[in-house]
Amino acid sequence: MTDTLTVGGDRAGRTRNPGARKGPQRPSWEEAPGVAGQTFKGATLALVVAAVLVPLWIVALTSLSTPGAIGRAGGLVIWPDGVTLNAYRLMLENGAVTRALLVSLGVTGVGTAISMVVSVLCAYGLSRSGSLGHRAILMVLIVTMFVSGGLIPTYLVVTGLGGYGQYWALILPSAISVFNILVLRAFYSGTSAELIDAARMDGANDWRILWSVVLPTSRAVTAVVTLFYAVGYWNSFFNVMLYMPTDSPKWPLQYVLLEYVNYGMNMPGSVNSGFGTAHAQTAPLSLQMAVVVLTLVPILMVYPFMQKHFKTGVLTGAVKG
Repeated sequence: MTDTLTVGGDRAGRTRNPGARKGPQRPSWEEAPGVAGQTFKGATLALVVAAVLVPLWIVALTSLSTPGAIGRAGGLVIWPDGVTLNAYRLMLENGAVTRALLVSLGVTGVGTAISMVVSVLCAYGLSRSGSLGHRAILMVLIVTMFVSGGLIPTYLVVTGLGGYGQYWALILPSAISVFNILVLRAFYSGTSAELIDAARMDGANDWRILWSVVLPTSRAVTAVVTLFYAVGYWNSFFNVMLYMPTDSPKWPLQYVLLEYVNYGMNMPGSVNSGFGTAHAQTAPLSLQMAVVVLTLVPILMVYPFMQKHFKTGVLTGAVKG
């Protein structure tokens, strides 16, 4: 559609497209990027992407390679040369790996739920200025970020309570992160006071306000903190070294990975040499990389859906405090 405008007696024709969208406006003081700048940015981005994807490619390809291909490559495989799923079949047939996967999923699920419930309740209580002793409790929590009881006292407390060899020893000692509580508190403190006052006028108590007002308006920070806790539990293996016996069937997947990769433990059906031979069923290096892929898959599946919340959840929560 063409509109004709009259300005100072002159008629100027302008073509307008109501459906057109304006792109991001460049500030008036910022110059348009030149060819060299665009090239440098593209090259930098390509290097960053390659630094992330190339190791993943090598690990995944090695896990799919035959012992002969690993032997010809002298270790990690960079280019496809004999692809097989024997490593994954042998890994999933091995009871230790499947049991460890279930343990990791259970510890991650239960631990994340416990951590989020405690963190959300603590953060909401500390964000209310009229709550009893909130300043003293906040100061105590902040002090624990810089001063801790130490490894030996923690071990003595957990074992003294009967936690040695128990699943809860993998969850409760690291269930709470003061940093995550402070991020949640900062976000909750910025919740609109008008919304909370309106809810109180409608007869809502603090539980109802938390569930119906605060949490729905803070989905981003809740999702990010949940991911932080879940990744922490999923990648945890140090508590296993402290609180689980060496022959325990309660090992999570990360500790099994540590045993296979660092300590050279082999599965039945694999050869003893590090690079394998052409006549062996599966090389230990393939099995090790297959376990690595298995530990990465859950994070790679969840992370893309949580990425959009990172800027809103963490940065906004940190600034509002």
